Order: sequence, then C-alpha cells, then structure tokens
Amino acid sequence: MGYQNPPVSWTEFERRLSDGRPRRAPPDADGGDSPAWSYHRQPYEPPPQLARAGAQTAVPYAELHCHSNFSFLDGASHPEELAEEAVRLGLSALALTDHDGLYGVVRFAEAARAVGLPTVLGAELTLGLTRPQNGVADPEGRHLLVVARDATGYARLSRAVSTAQMAGKEKGRPHLDLATLAALADPNRGGDASHWLVLTGCRKGTVPAALTEHGPAAARKQLDQLVDAFGRQHVAVELWDH
Repeated sequence: MGYQNPPVSWTEFERRLSDGRPRRAPPDADGGDSPAWSYHRQPYEPPPQLARAGAQTAVPYAELHCHSNFSFLDGASHPEELAEEAVRLGLSALALTDHDGLYGVVRFAEAARAVGLPTVLGAELTLGLTRPQNGVADPEGRHLLVVARDATGYARLSRAVSTAQMAGKEKGRPHLDLATLAALADPNRGGDASHWLVLTGCRKGTVPAALTEHGPAAARKQLDQLVDAFGRQHVAVELWDH
C-alpha cells in the first residue's frame, strides 16, 4: 500500500477484504481475546453461587494497588477474575491500576457491576524512562500510582496516559515527569488536585526507592516533592508488611 490511496472507510475496507461475506464464528468461540470471530466481546456472566466470604464480619478493606494481566510480566489474572476473587475474599472495593494504561477497566467494571463489587480505577505511571522497556524483567524508571476519585479524575488520568504515550514516540517508552503530571492533575493551576489520590507506589516508587537506597531523610525529601505537587491531602504513603 502506498501513501496515495483513495479515501476508503473502515467499513468499506472490511467489506472488500471479506468479499461481502459475513464472518462465521466457530461454535466454541467466546468472542473475547481469541481471533475476531465476532464484532463484540460477549457479555460477562458471573460464576454461579459467587458469595462474599465473611462480608458481615470482615474488617473493611479496599485494595488500591492491583495489576491485571494487562500489566505484562507483573499481573497474572484477568480483570474479571480479580473482581470475582475480591468478592470471594469480602473486600469492600478493588482498584485496578495497570502499568501506564487503562487497558482492562471496561472488562473490570462490567464484571464488578455484575458481582456487586465497588470499583476504583487508576494506573501506575512510569516516570523517567530513557528507552523502551518492552520485555524487560525489571524495567527502569520510577513508579507513581494514581487513582481517580471521580469522573473528572478519570478523564484527567486518561489524558495523562495519552500524553505520556504520545510523548514517548515509540512503544514501551511513555515519557512523563512529575511537573507534567502535576499540571495534568490541576490544569487550571488553581491548587486543586482533589480529583486524584496519589500513592507512593511499590519498591520502584520514588519514596520507597529513596528510603532503601539513601535512608529516611532522602525518602522524606521525595515525599515532600509529591506533597508540593499534589497537596498533602491528596498523597498517601503505601505501607506493606513483609
């Protein structure tokens, strides 16, 4: 194909390629991640007899840092499976926070609605990449986890993801820094980043990495930078017990 092709719509393009014949799906095709046997993914159907475990006695807890298999080499479960397991464990809510994208949120939201699970949507963004990280087991860069508190926050997070991917100019290298992210959180520069909750992230987050490599004073400096960028009430430190 050259660059001087006549304008052809995707519908017409598909019709010509298929010679006008409708696609026929095999009897066992589910319309999901298999080849495009159907135009639409089939609706999610929850497993039978899915019940909340200990829903009446469990201490309220919502996991805010969870990756699906859309975070390659990190998450292992489909978004639907995560929603089902959260219900089985009696979680109050679950956040889906895949790396540098919102790839699984539609599937996650559909499944969560069907099983009665409150959802939080977010992403773990990568700062400071110098080259593509496709297939790298321990990629470079620092992580910052952002969850949306409302629809406005989700829209601003979507813009942040798109801005990073476009600025990187090549697959696997989203380009984003803290100043740009802070401006996207508060585009009117009104000092209001309340539509996001920013978490310090995993071991590759700026705060945990500084703590491990240089001690508490360095970690406090990194934490102060996040507070200056987003506001004290919009930053939470992640803690975990090894």
